[in-house]
This record gives sequence, C-alpha cells and structure tokens, in this order.
Amino acid sequence: MISSKINLHEKFSKFTNHWSPRVIAEMNDYHFKIAKIKGEFVWHNHKDTDETFIVFEGEMILKFKDKQVKLSEGEMFVVPKGVEHKPCAKKECKILVVEPRGVINTGDAGGKFTMTEDIWI
Repeated sequence: MISSKINLHEKFSKFTNHWSPRVIAEMNDYHFKIAKIKGEFVWHNHKDTDETFIVFEGEMILKFKDKQVKLSEGEMFVVPKGVEHKPCAKKECKILVVEPRGVINTGDAGGKFTMTEDIWI
C-alpha cells in the first residue's frame, strides 16, 4: 500500500495546544510526531530509546544537566537513550519528533504534559 504525501504546514494548522504531540506518520515501529512547544517542559529521559528533535519553525533549547543545545529551523539533534533533558522554547516553536511507537513523551517523570495515548492527525 502506498500512502499519501503529508503536508506539514497543513498538519500544524490542525491544532493549537503546546506540548501536545500529534502523530502524522509511522515507519516500521517509529512514529513521526509534530508538536508546538512554548515555555519549559519537564526534566525527563527515555531509558530504552534515543529521541530525535527536528526544528521545523522557530528556535528551541534542549537543556541537559551539564550543557544546553540551541536548535534553529532546519536543525536536528538526537538525544541518546537514558540522557535527562528538558526541551524549552521562548516563543512558539514547531518541531518534528521521531521515536519508537509507544514512547511516553515525559518518560517516567509524569506530570501535566504526559500524553498516554497517541493522537493521529
């Protein structure tokens, strides 16, 4: 089966909530999720998997215990499994996250941003 092309601009226009990732595609066991972020997320890690952040629009900072990485449009960063991190954005930033199906966005940290179910758009 051949799937349809995906327009990221159109997908981002379908929601407004920050820190509420939406699944737009699946490849093998990996989900491609888009999210709008603003402010600070929670410190968390993913014990069993890496997590890839790709900035589609805007700027974000990935905070780590010993450093920070600033990402701008068109840049990406892979957070290694088990590394505690905290995504942040001063202004709204649109990102694409690539991670295995079933990964909880806040890891074991929990809290108000936790998404326990995948939302497809």
